[in-house]
Amino acid sequence: MSNSPEARTFSHPTAPTRAAAFFDLDKTIIARSSAYAFNRRFLEMGLISPTTMMQLAFSHAMYMSQGHDDDQMESAREQLSAMVAGHKADELRKVATESLETSITPYIYAEALELIRKHQRQGQRVYIVSASAREVVEPIAELLGVDHVVATDLEKKDGVFTGGVTFFCRGENKAIKVREIAEEYGHDLDLCFAYSDSITDEPMLAEVGHPLVVNPDKALRKLAVERGWPVRQFRNPVPLLRAPSKRTAAVTAAASALAVGVGASIFALRRPQDRPQK
Repeated sequence: MSNSPEARTFSHPTAPTRAAAFFDLDKTIIARSSAYAFNRRFLEMGLISPTTMMQLAFSHAMYMSQGHDDDQMESAREQLSAMVAGHKADELRKVATESLETSITPYIYAEALELIRKHQRQGQRVYIVSASAREVVEPIAELLGVDHVVATDLEKKDGVFTGGVTFFCRGENKAIKVREIAEEYGHDLDLCFAYSDSITDEPMLAEVGHPLVVNPDKALRKLAVERGWPVRQFRNPVPLLRAPSKRTAAVTAAASALAVGVGASIFALRRPQDRPQK
């Protein structure tokens, strides 16, 4: 059995799970880039400067409007690995976990979440296959109820990032991992599904019998038409953790105010001898 980090938590599938579903993350499950999602928190922690924050915000805007080609993905990887070099891996994971509610949950596509649940109800394993760092992707996967992750592995020494990369989960590397997982755990790729928005994921999409293109960039849309791959637009980010309604918030605020008022009245009515001596 493989000892690779992305495979250690897997168990061998039973017959109903010979079909599996492989999901890209950014712009497929969430309506943003996970690699850029925590920049504000990084700025607060001093991991990045305001200038770097502006550069990353621009890169994110470009990614959201046009997508990333191979060179741009390589640049994004270099930015992230350089940014976290010298910091503990647990620190990055903690930032990701603590920021999920504000940085990720409002951006989860309802359509993607329903597809994930559908595959799970049918007894099929769901894998998130992402170019973002494992320390960022795994907390998101846990939030979504997805147990299996293939992600970029940043090099670490004694738990500290070195600035290197041991595995970059993009392009053909995604397809290689999909084939390895299928072989090791008995998935029939002809029965499997793959979902992505990016032309860089063409190798992964081409590996399975049921590729589905989601919110595609221009190049992937053209390829999907040529190959007859289904295309879907996900348009409904729905937070997993909903904010309270205005009525609920108003009732809560009123109850809090009443509690404060009652407490103040009781304190004022206390007998002088019951009050603490100064």
